[in-house]
Amino acid sequence: MTGSGDLPQTADDKRAIRLAMKTALRHADASVSERVCDRLHALLCMFPPARIGCVWPMGDEVDLRPLFHSLCEEGWQILTPETPPKGSPLLFRQWKPACSMQEGRFGTVHPDGPVDVPDVILVPMLAFDRRGYRLGYGGGYYDRTLAALPDARPIGYAFSVQEVPHIPVGPFDVPLPVIVTEKEDIVPADGLLP
Repeated sequence: MTGSGDLPQTADDKRAIRLAMKTALRHADASVSERVCDRLHALLCMFPPARIGCVWPMGDEVDLRPLFHSLCEEGWQILTPETPPKGSPLLFRQWKPACSMQEGRFGTVHPDGPVDVPDVILVPMLAFDRRGYRLGYGGGYYDRTLAALPDARPIGYAFSVQEVPHIPVGPFDVPLPVIVTEKEDIVPADGLLP
């Protein structure tokens, strides 16, 4: 077993998918981010404004910053994560359009605002499958965060090119109830929209 609880073969399979997806993301069309944001916005309009955990983009990830501004204008409180030392859940800080940003661990960026707890969490990923399973960068931060905040509504998001036929699943992996891409909202057969 690895530190994540995964069997060695599962850990190896996850590493191979991560490597392939990092390459695929380098070739993804960055303009598709806007369509992912539009679809996320349409889904979030189903709920009253609340505190939402969003992610400042890293590298070739979906850029949610236009969504930050739209939601902020509609009364949502935007929170972005600070990455704590490994083994801890994410720490969410309040973001405002004019706030200053600070460099964090692993190339992340977070606001210098007060700490708060999100009601909805937009969950990034490197890869996903139609069962709702996702694969992150391997630090387990979102797994620990979602476990620590069971009342928060998780909504995954990604480019459609990040879909794979099957994500290897370890003992601590939990499927998301919905994953939004630029093409569709994927709701697993046993999942429910948040």
